[in-house]
Amino acid sequence: MANLKDLKTRIESVKSTRKITKAMQMVAAAKLRRAQEAAEAARPYAQQMNAVLGNLAKGAANSPTAPRLLAGSGKDDVHLLIVATSERGLCGGFNSSIVKLARLKIAELLADGKSVKIITVGKKGREQLKREFGDNMIKHVDMSDVKNVGYVNAQEIATDVLARFDAAEYDVATVFFSRFRTVMEQTPTAQQLIPAVFEDAGEDTVAPNYDYEPDEDAILADLLPRSVATQIFTALLENGASEQGARMSAMDSATRNAGDMIDALTIQYNRSRQAAITNELIEIISGAEAL
Repeated sequence: MANLKDLKTRIESVKSTRKITKAMQMVAAAKLRRAQEAAEAARPYAQQMNAVLGNLAKGAANSPTAPRLLAGSGKDDVHLLIVATSERGLCGGFNSSIVKLARLKIAELLADGKSVKIITVGKKGREQLKREFGDNMIKHVDMSDVKNVGYVNAQEIATDVLARFDAAEYDVATVFFSRFRTVMEQTPTAQQLIPAVFEDAGEDTVAPNYDYEPDEDAILADLLPRSVATQIFTALLENGASEQGARMSAMDSATRNAGDMIDALTIQYNRSRQAAITNELIEIISGAEAL
């Protein structure tokens, strides 16, 4: 039979833990609203830029003067993976799911004889990848001091990525992040940045014929670098909303589990206490009968 004092101490400890997880759930819920609004506000701009660049790219795809960000380097020997995760834990499987997708991609590339370089954004992804792929990691972006992700943060990452491409350090760049769906659903996503890939708008969308001034190549040369920064910014915003949604869900589960544990421990405490009282009564009665 468990000691009553130990049971009482454990009940108080679990109650303290429940208070912490409940508070974290409420904080995550407040942050989720702002992060979700930011992510949803950025989607129309990213989608419209994707549509405009997609139409421009169709006209310039076969042009010998097409920008390198669109045409690529002509090879796919070296891949740069940008793995974006969170700086903090206690958010369920949010970070692990992104890292798992990145690991699968790395394993696939290495099996095909490709070279892999990794840039990590966020401490949790770095911690999980450095044990196995530490030699492939070339840079880490610390976002611990960033309270609200801004375009300038994405632009700094994009500037470095573009500079490395201009220096011929890699051939293909892909960003890994988690796309926010609902509080209960976040989808790990891999999105190719370089060479630029644009989603098909669909057969129902009619692309009108325009005469561009300057020509398509010149416009693409100016917009494609902005598109890289925009896609990274969108990925960071989606990650922010996904992180808070996952943390809110995880802390809600932890709070409910703590409540169930408190109920079970309380029942055990009451039974142990009742058993101790019964034993004392039996001893008193037995002693009285012996007299």
